[in-house]
Amino acid sequence: MNLKEKVKSLPLTPGVYLMKDSYGHVIYVGKAKSLKKRVQSYFQHSKAHPQKVKKMVSNLTDFDYLLTDTEFEAFLLECKLIKEIKPHFNKKMKNPQRYTYLVVKKVEGKRILEMSHSIVENDGNLYFGPFINKNTVENAINGIKEAFKISCSNPSLKNGPCLNYSLGLCIGMCQGGPAVDDYNRILDKIIALLNGADTEILEEIQQKMKAAAEQFQFEAAAKYRNILDAINALLYKEQVIEFTEENQHIVVVESISESAFKLFLIKGNKVLYSEKINNHQNPGDIKQNLSTYLKESPINSPMVVSKEELDEAQIIYSYLKSGNCRYRIIPDDWLESRNTSIIDSVLEELLIGKS
Repeated sequence: MNLKEKVKSLPLTPGVYLMKDSYGHVIYVGKAKSLKKRVQSYFQHSKAHPQKVKKMVSNLTDFDYLLTDTEFEAFLLECKLIKEIKPHFNKKMKNPQRYTYLVVKKVEGKRILEMSHSIVENDGNLYFGPFINKNTVENAINGIKEAFKISCSNPSLKNGPCLNYSLGLCIGMCQGGPAVDDYNRILDKIIALLNGADTEILEEIQQKMKAAAEQFQFEAAAKYRNILDAINALLYKEQVIEFTEENQHIVVVESISESAFKLFLIKGNKVLYSEKINNHQNPGDIKQNLSTYLKESPINSPMVVSKEELDEAQIIYSYLKSGNCRYRIIPDDWLESRNTSIIDSVLEELLIGKS
């Protein structure tokens, strides 16, 4: 069977596909909500494909596929396989160096905003992340420095005005005096923002953007808008990490057809349990099985999301916030107290509203 004939036999259901070369090596792993439509797209409108896709297709001689009940499971399976196989044409989820941290670093007693690819334990610096996109972190750091003119070209912030001060890019903290207080105020607000405690710095940038637009300085207004986008992207990643590190038990239900739904038990960045359930099954039995599994699941302290765990954490967080499913968090104190009545009530509500 040639490739195009094989594609025609694919189902219109979620899953993961593994593209292979003439040696049988997996060169690309992808996921799809509809396997047939996605794989078929590689053989259609080929002139419009990016160069990377054209090269991959030119090396393609066969493919395998794995079916999943939901697109969410396809995302997780794709992530797992890419990390295990490290296919040539999958750049993401292969190289740990692509993960980045934003760090408030202390240099000779002064704080400096920088980027790092790793955390050094107990070094006195303040780290935020990890973040997946290095460019987003760079853009946010450079944007903040540009917006508030804290791009000092003197690393030690001393010994007189730096070159950037003469160019109007530095408020002059390298000279000491009131500029140092302004500089520390800005860094305090950046830290508060990343900790989720204060959004004032975003409001200041929005005001700068608005003022630039009112003065018809549209290029400057666009710069401020891009800075806001980069910072908001970092804040979203911080929300992912914060949510995941709470390490809560989360029961999830997703309808997958008129007659069936998928049930998940998630904790942290892992799916502990999943089952495809027919709508005609007894809700009491489903509730009892899941309740038993919850009671047997260990109650752990908050976790720390490592670089290797960030992809799964983001997939789970995005899924929960997507609107494609319903979920309830089961607090640890309910499990500790063995409060079966309240757990059963929450599970019943979730199962009744599964559609």
